[in-house]
Amino acid sequence: MPGFSGKYYYSLDDKGRLMIPAPFREIIYANYSPKLYVTNSAFDNCLNIYPFEEWVKMEEKVRGLPRSDRAVRYFLRRVIASAVEVEVDKQGRVLVPQAHRTDAKLDSEVVLVGQVEMIELWGKGAWAEETEPGRIDREAFEQSLGKYGI
Repeated sequence: MPGFSGKYYYSLDDKGRLMIPAPFREIIYANYSPKLYVTNSAFDNCLNIYPFEEWVKMEEKVRGLPRSDRAVRYFLRRVIASAVEVEVDKQGRVLVPQAHRTDAKLDSEVVLVGQVEMIELWGKGAWAEETEPGRIDREAFEQSLGKYGI
């Protein structure tokens, strides 16, 4: 099954609705239900959009983790607690809740980024800053990815 890949620039409408790019919709309709989960990212200033079935896998992973671990509690509070179910409408849009738009500091210009099993939703300026090549240590980056054969 192909995963989500690619980068798409879109706009949120006045009501906070977002058009899901056609390639992403095709993956959703072919492999998943139209239910999606929108949640805060654990560490980045963006939102994550999971197909329902991928979200269930995430919940299963988290279910058995020890609540005594501070990282687990942070993840539960930041990611799991912010999860909201949305559905792709007949026009191929989803409503991004106001609280999520506020948390991720989204204005009307956004970028949808495929991340294999989920989609990231960034503000256009935050995305440009996050992906600026000059902000990484290239050598450390190459060594880190090299451990994974990438």
